[in-house]
Amino acid sequence: MDIREILTRHRDHVIKEWIERLHLEVSKRYCERPLDELFATVSAANDANFAVIVQNDFSEIDAHIKWITKIRLEGGFSLSEVQNAYELYRTVLLPILTKELTGEELLQVLQRLNKCLFYTITKFSNYFQSLHEKQIKDYAQNLEGEVEKRTKELAESEAKYRVLIEEINDGYFVNQNGIVVFANKAYCDMHGYTLSEVMGRPYTDFIAPESLGYVKKLYEERISVSGSQDLYIYSRLHKNGSCLPTENKVKIIIYQGEYAAAGICRDITERMEMERRIRESERLANIGQLTTSLAHEIRNPLSSVKVNIQILLKNTMFDGNDKRRIEIMSHEITRLEKILSEMLDFARPARLNLKPVSINDLIDSCLEILDARFKEKDIAILKRFPAKQLRALMDSEMIEQAIINILLNSIEVLTGGGKIAISTKQGLKNGKSIKVEVIDNGIGIHTEDLPYIFDPFFSKKAKGTGLGLYNVKKIVEAHGGQVHAENKKPRGMRIWFTIPGTETP
Repeated sequence: MDIREILTRHRDHVIKEWIERLHLEVSKRYCERPLDELFATVSAANDANFAVIVQNDFSEIDAHIKWITKIRLEGGFSLSEVQNAYELYRTVLLPILTKELTGEELLQVLQRLNKCLFYTITKFSNYFQSLHEKQIKDYAQNLEGEVEKRTKELAESEAKYRVLIEEINDGYFVNQNGIVVFANKAYCDMHGYTLSEVMGRPYTDFIAPESLGYVKKLYEERISVSGSQDLYIYSRLHKNGSCLPTENKVKIIIYQGEYAAAGICRDITERMEMERRIRESERLANIGQLTTSLAHEIRNPLSSVKVNIQILLKNTMFDGNDKRRIEIMSHEITRLEKILSEMLDFARPARLNLKPVSINDLIDSCLEILDARFKEKDIAILKRFPAKQLRALMDSEMIEQAIINILLNSIEVLTGGGKIAISTKQGLKNGKSIKVEVIDNGIGIHTEDLPYIFDPFFSKKAKGTGLGLYNVKKIVEAHGGQVHAENKKPRGMRIWFTIPGTETP
């Protein structure tokens, strides 16, 4: 499909949603801007992005950056506010692209989109910073000629400068002779220290070990070449020991009569996570497409085989081992059908049909469906329900499927005389959620495997697909909830999930 046609057809929708989210989500400053101004700036940005993605023409985006930078500087916007505004284009466009495109076409368009936004945000940041620095430099030069006469005004000007540095959301620092001699509050917060703890310490104290050699080399090269500047990504070291992805834009300045490295550092954890999610969504989309095609191709002949085996089972001529072999074939076909259903559930997007439902009644229905399985393995069921009915807007069929998948997971690991406890209660946060908990006294799971049990195709079972608990997670998150799992001591497994939006009956 032609990306030009897709972007043209969705142009009005993209601009409208971009404006709405810009006005409501990014910052108070954007919320206060007139909608007609946002329409003008967003329309221009959209058309400039179109030129880059479709025609590889960067001239429009270059002109747009110069125009919007002046507007946003005059409006008192911070660098990160406008960066976040540009990032919204990806957020708005991504669902459209994943719906319209697949496979290699989707990958190519996403690469163009990422290239476009990386170029736009990087060039805007550089231009924004250069204009900002020029404003400060021009202001300082104007004061130099009057420094002796207007000492008081100069002091006030320095105070305004410090306020400006403190107000930006990104960290600002000055490193002189390897020592941090200036830092704003954002820089201190990013590293988990107070200002007094940061000042006078070696800059290397705030760099993660894996990035230390790389950053030290850049610093030495920068100091040896006066006036050089650089943009790089590294891992900063937080006071609590965590290492976080960070982007630094550094240049050499004169600070109190000596050369120093001044820079702006920005936390890019969300950006890195977004890129990871994009890669993961691309991978899952490809797997889902292959899975759907494969499942449909297998299901039709499998159904035919199953019907014929059921007919053979009714034939009284088969007895003894022959009948047992046919019964085994029937059982295995049923298992294959279950695997195909899990594969299709994996590939199928979660579309909810929300209705007010009693979670306790829904669980009773699940237990009734699995009653034969419980009796077959002599498993005892313990229910703990509150006296008050817990109701919420949910898709009853999907939540029923999630609960059954969790119970089947317990049934498979339990032997004769096992126990399963299932309970419901209101969530602790203002009672605005429902919590469902399933505990068994089985063998549990290896600690090293626990973080991966909700990942697709992860299974340590001999006949497992690794899709049962993944589909549980998919269904719960589609309802706006969360699912968790842990081992119980001395033995057993605990899986629980919460769903928001409890309604009183």
